Amino acid sequence: MAQEYTVPYSKAKITFRLLEGMDGTLVQSKYMPPLTGATLDGAIRNALEHPIASPRLRDLARPTDKVCIAVTDITRSCPDDKLLPPLLAELERAGVPDQNITILIAVGMHRASTVEERRVMLGEAIVARYAVRDHEPQNPEMLVDLGKVAWDVPAVTNKIAYEADLLLATGIVEPHQYAGFSGGRKTVAIGVAGEATIEYTHLPWALDHPKTRLGNLEGNPFHEAVTEIAQRVGLRFIINVVVDDDGNVVAVKAGHPIEAFHALVEVAKGLYVVPIEHDFDVVVAGVGYPKDANLYQASRAASYLVFAPEPVVRKGGIIIIPMRCEEGAGQGVGEKRFFERIKSATTMQEVLDEARRHGYKPGEQRAFVMAKVLEHCDVVIVGSDCPDEVAAAHMIPADDLHEALEICQQRLGQRLRVAVVPHALLTLPVIQREKALAR
Repeated sequence: MAQEYTVPYSKAKITFRLLEGMDGTLVQSKYMPPLTGATLDGAIRNALEHPIASPRLRDLARPTDKVCIAVTDITRSCPDDKLLPPLLAELERAGVPDQNITILIAVGMHRASTVEERRVMLGEAIVARYAVRDHEPQNPEMLVDLGKVAWDVPAVTNKIAYEADLLLATGIVEPHQYAGFSGGRKTVAIGVAGEATIEYTHLPWALDHPKTRLGNLEGNPFHEAVTEIAQRVGLRFIINVVVDDDGNVVAVKAGHPIEAFHALVEVAKGLYVVPIEHDFDVVVAGVGYPKDANLYQASRAASYLVFAPEPVVRKGGIIIIPMRCEEGAGQGVGEKRFFERIKSATTMQEVLDEARRHGYKPGEQRAFVMAKVLEHCDVVIVGSDCPDEVAAAHMIPADDLHEALEICQQRLGQRLRVAVVPHALLTLPVIQREKALAR
């Protein structure tokens, strides 16, 4: 009997078999023991007790400080409900009163958070006790212009973050198409940036740069710019995690924003980078909740597979992504811009040419990136609540995985090499050509 494969779909899973003539390869991240329950609590306390290249938070903070804690929004699976209580306890030990603390949700250009999302992300007790605010990237009264940084990038940031005496951030360190790895500096540099910063860092000058690649920091202009922005805004202390394919924390570190981040990058590389011997005709890419809530976020699975160090899917191949997309293309300003831009185009080359000539607004960069993906291969979206929007975005809707695989055989032939990547936003497949030749 053919092998069964399982990929996430919203908060559930889909199990399937490949069709006759398909040769399957499972590509998944390595195993690291998860930190759960009391073990996780202990690891967080230990990280705060022994921060990297930094004094303890209780020694950094003063009773009179205005403190801002930038946290990730609902599109990231960072366990802020676990990280914040011991972080806030450190501030309490330093004598910082509750009224001096603001928790700032780093929404970037995504939609604002809901009350229920805040309770889920942060915990009921924290929402009830502390001031919690969404960043407002288009509200000039809430922004400060700090001039320009590396690569001529404008540094516009949230006023609460900048005016804080002590700026902290949580985050999750995982592969990121532009930044190389997310987390560290990015929660502040982009998550609470003004529209001008988000727009400029996502323009073709950065995204077309050969060093702006998934998993790469060296010579990466996006990484260099956001690192300098975070420094200029005044980020002084972070607590970040690395999670496994199931969302379990496997590492947590705190301390200096650069040093603690780089320590977790090394952990992330060891976990996520997976050698493969060749590219594939078809890749089935899992996403799951919360990223597959809308087309904007979940389409990252396709771009991650194309913009790995080398494309995981061959030119002219097909990427299949199961995603529910209960929010359609997405409800935020950036998500709506993405959808309007890509659906209005007759060809993907038109999107690319227009962007390179005239630039675009924040959010439209996803249309630019997906146009590059769709020039390389087709994308089939399985089981979405919005098949009409999928088709309008120049992707192919399918009711289920069997139909999607039949589409692949109809277009590419019966005998196909298929990779199944259950967690395509975390796993980083890297072609090892020397290994393949040795065989």
